[in-house]
Amino acid sequence: MNKSILSKLLPLLLALAAWLGASNVVRAQEGGPPYRVFLPLTLPASALCERTGATYQALTVEPPPTDRPAAQHPDLNLALRGYAPATAPASYIWINGPTDPDAPLLSTLFAPARQPPIEAVSRVNTWDWAQDRHGEPIADPPVTLIWVDAQPDERLYLPNSGYDLGQGFEALVLYAERHRITLKYTREDNVVWGYTLHLENVCVDPDLLALYRRLDAAGRAELPALRPGQPFARAMETPPGVSIRDTGRFMDPRSLKDWWR
Repeated sequence: MNKSILSKLLPLLLALAAWLGASNVVRAQEGGPPYRVFLPLTLPASALCERTGATYQALTVEPPPTDRPAAQHPDLNLALRGYAPATAPASYIWINGPTDPDAPLLSTLFAPARQPPIEAVSRVNTWDWAQDRHGEPIADPPVTLIWVDAQPDERLYLPNSGYDLGQGFEALVLYAERHRITLKYTREDNVVWGYTLHLENVCVDPDLLALYRRLDAAGRAELPALRPGQPFARAMETPPGVSIRDTGRFMDPRSLKDWWR
């Protein structure tokens, strides 16, 4: 297939696969057996993500490990929760109140650092832990996921913060698959404390993904760790999604003073 045609069709194919997978999740939870079924999407070798050129290492994780497989944990795998369009403005906003000077600076997701135009806004769904299924979209704040402008194939970097996990590392990779990743700015294998960053619709470095899968299969005593400003993925043809949490709570990623200083 012509590469230019493939590049145009790929985002549509990925969106279709995500929709079909989410549809199967709902059916299993509402009326079927207690498992989730995802339809695989076979992509040609040319659609594989390109490496960023970085080398990745592991860091010891503070026990205990996550209480269920990461791919089945709605706090780690954002695809399980899903999200819906928001009606709030697709623009940066100013929220009054104190600011943590050590919070991740999302403008440094890009190099050079910038405040990219917000293409769209979404609301991440709540999670019903008793029923083990997603609920309605989060109402407060009104936006919990933004889709930002990026150049296709440009490198994405770990946003700088004032946190240090030791040995020069700043964040752990709590979950990764080819087109999404969850990063945590503490050494616990959960989102209970500290900042968590979810990125959707990105092309995760295949070396980082392979390391994550190996450590995840080995029991998660160690997980991949990233250094300040280290590249970990590339942008795709369609805008990447950015969602940030503080001590488990989803925050409004449009806030200028908190994340885009």
